[in-house]
Amino acid sequence: MGPMPRKEVVQIRVVLADDHAVVRSALRTLLDAEPDLTVVSEARDADTAHAEVKSEAPEVLLLDLNMPGRSSLDLIAVLRSSHPDTGVVVLTMENQPALAQEALDAGARGYVLKQAAERELVAAVHAAAGGELYVQAEVKSRLGQTGATAADDLTARESEVLGLIAAGHTSGQIAERLDLSVRTVESHRAHIQQKLRLGSRPELVRYALDRGLLSLSD
Repeated sequence: MGPMPRKEVVQIRVVLADDHAVVRSALRTLLDAEPDLTVVSEARDADTAHAEVKSEAPEVLLLDLNMPGRSSLDLIAVLRSSHPDTGVVVLTMENQPALAQEALDAGARGYVLKQAAERELVAAVHAAAGGELYVQAEVKSRLGQTGATAADDLTARESEVLGLIAAGHTSGQIAERLDLSVRTVESHRAHIQQKLRLGSRPELVRYALDRGLLSLSD
């Protein structure tokens, strides 16, 4: 009797979307080390990620929430309708229950914090590819808790604007970076200050630093 034929490994194709090349490189190394995971393309913003999903039709899109330009949450909702076979796994610094719930409600199949990527990400990608939901335990334990803090009420865009404010960007610079009007940025800033009950920029900076919302530079 001859040797048994080797079973072919079914490949899970992944698109990486993060605005920092160093992060993308690290994630690619992590995923490519798995025999059944293949990174087929990368994107540095939501619009490019959308184009890559349309082009590649991957099983999984690994998506950062805070990128310049179009909202990642908007993209998740669009892909749920246009590409339901692509599972979206959110990989983010944002350990905020309200934000995680917002992403899951939009259609994400996974939510993992970047600091836990090494131990959680591969499992999340496999789950999403199989149509299952994967939420990191640390985040999941906080979902549905009562008495959430004011920070948990910030939208993804407000968190993004707050991080840019903390990084020292002016309203004009933020508007250009996020493709918004200055008036819209000022409106976001007012909502942030109202929700957090903070009036000055130094207070906003301290708040953002304490909660890891400070945006990384390019």
